[in-house]
Amino acid sequence: MIARWKPVHLGHSVVLRALCESAQHVIVGIGSSNRYNLRNPFTVDETKAMLAIALRDYDNYEIVEVPDLDDGPRWRVMVRDMFGELDAFISDNDYVSGLLQEFYAVIKPVTLVAEEDKVPLNATMVRFAMAAGEPWHTMVAPEIADYLIENNLDRRFRREFGMETLKAALNKRK
Repeated sequence: MIARWKPVHLGHSVVLRALCESAQHVIVGIGSSNRYNLRNPFTVDETKAMLAIALRDYDNYEIVEVPDLDDGPRWRVMVRDMFGELDAFISDNDYVSGLLQEFYAVIKPVTLVAEEDKVPLNATMVRFAMAAGEPWHTMVAPEIADYLIENNLDRRFRREFGMETLKAALNKRK
């Protein structure tokens, strides 16, 4: 599974647990690993730390950095070369699914999670709440909230991307 994980939220956590519990080996790709911007406001090392926190009870996974190439056809070949043969590829991104369906059986992450465990949340919602000064802590695991706060990553996010995040959200609503 490749995602940006910016930040790792409760919806991600249930999918990651389901993956690790249902597979012998899981490859967790950090998408856009070479980007630090509005949509990727945490570094690859910070993202790795959040994933390690979310996956602390498992040892059957590896984390792989997957850069953005701004070229879908080239990216899909790079992913195939990086990941090789897979039983399945997990993605909720229709564009990514379309790129990779020739090589892999693509499965939506929601199909891995029991109905009662599903969390209707995405990272954009968490980033908006963080930018707006709303209670974002309940959208991530307590340990991830602690990590973000202890390392002042929530403050840095608000300082560097807060206004831009709020502006983007307002423009989407128009």
